[in-house]
Amino acid sequence: MVSLQPPICDFGWKAVDFSLPDMAGEPHAIHTLAGSAGPKGLLVMFICNHCPYVKSVLDRIVRDAKELQGKGIGVVAIMSNDPAEYAEDSPENMKKVAEAQGFTFPYLFDETQAVARAYGAVCTPDFFGFNADLELQYRGRLDESRKQAAPSDARRDLFEAMCQIADTGQGPRDQIASMGCSIKWRDG
Repeated sequence: MVSLQPPICDFGWKAVDFSLPDMAGEPHAIHTLAGSAGPKGLLVMFICNHCPYVKSVLDRIVRDAKELQGKGIGVVAIMSNDPAEYAEDSPENMKKVAEAQGFTFPYLFDETQAVARAYGAVCTPDFFGFNADLELQYRGRLDESRKQAAPSDARRDLFEAMCQIADTGQGPRDQIASMGCSIKWRDG
């Protein structure tokens, strides 16, 4: 397992369109960028089922997503790993995890990995916070958690940044990179 940190926010970078199936919702439901954005912005999260970094904070991701949705932020999670190599990340297991964790957001399967490449996603979790104009304002960590969850009273970096984006359209200038397992790319 390779541990990576993505680059910090490229402020103003425009969100790339996508059209991906939701493994957690209605069968064959397709979600797009435009249909996923909320009136105050959009949080795009690259996660997976098998990564210990994601597992340690999945309950916090679900909590923060639900609260952000209540503030007008759209939320989607995208799984881009190759399930042929990591069976725990299969579409069937994506659905099971989403149901068990009570996802209130779509869990999208990026089978071709084109969306992860277009976004420049490098690890799980990798968070992209966009304002209402779909301009990138946050690319940082959830909180100080790593393979183990941080204390329950840890600062909620992602949540606070997305609230600021919802209120002002601008993300914080000081951001700390996320850390996680590398995206599991297909050969070729």
